[in-house]
Amino acid sequence: MPDLHHILFPYDFSSQDRQAVPFVRALAKRWGARVTLFSVVPPTFEPVPPDMAPLVRTGDDPEPWRQALQARLDPALADEFAGLSVDRVADGGDPALRIAHFAHDHAVDLIMMPTHGRGRFRRLLVGSVTSRVLDEARCPVWTAAHVETQTAPELPATILCAVDGSAATVGLVQYAVRFSATAGATLRLLHVVEPITDWPSLERERRLQEEVREQAGRALRSMLTSAGLDLPVRLEVGGIVSTVTGQAGREPTDLVIIGRGSATKALGRLRSHAIGIIQGASCPVLSV
Repeated sequence: MPDLHHILFPYDFSSQDRQAVPFVRALAKRWGARVTLFSVVPPTFEPVPPDMAPLVRTGDDPEPWRQALQARLDPALADEFAGLSVDRVADGGDPALRIAHFAHDHAVDLIMMPTHGRGRFRRLLVGSVTSRVLDEARCPVWTAAHVETQTAPELPATILCAVDGSAATVGLVQYAVRFSATAGATLRLLHVVEPITDWPSLERERRLQEEVREQAGRALRSMLTSAGLDLPVRLEVGGIVSTVTGQAGREPTDLVIIGRGSATKALGRLRSHAIGIIQGASCPVLSV
């Protein structure tokens, strides 16, 4: 199974963070993982998050700010995480960088965080901290559904894994298979073939598109079979973001798994569409 020994949960006391707590607790219990509750005092030139507002920053020395935050963090979520191994760490600096660096330096296997999609216009944007963590982190990142109220079950029962046919596909599917097995969830695979024509009403163009679709399917199935992965793959033609999020919305889906890669690797097709999928999915997204 995927090694989930250590989960990092960035926490700023917001309602969106509190809604993510049941998901963190469920995965930590299922995998027997320890949790680090991590809170960051931003630099003086950045505003303090609204739900962290009682924290007062005075003077130029950040250590008293960090100590005040640590004192507030120490009793946080004691009941919610009862029975789990939990560390509570307060830090100071650029939140996204501190989260990514802590994850790297402390062998974190999964970062779990909300997207802070709140209000009429905020629903259109993934928070800048979350976006940068997705860019900077070297480990998988779980993001809550980009909505004001989370409705997905705490432990997923149905998982959709979107694959792009790149060299990283086998590793992603292997991860999804192990994750699904440990979660006790059913898994289905989706591969989106982008349209090659603006004239789908023409018979000749339809045949060409179908040939491209079938060719992509053969290549993908051969890749998976060679790796010992005997799994059916659904093939759809369309825009990547709209097709992935549409499938997640039309069929029962509690979690979408996508390949995000890392900033130091060549970008796969899904990496460039990760934010769009996170924004549009009706359930949490796990970016590997």
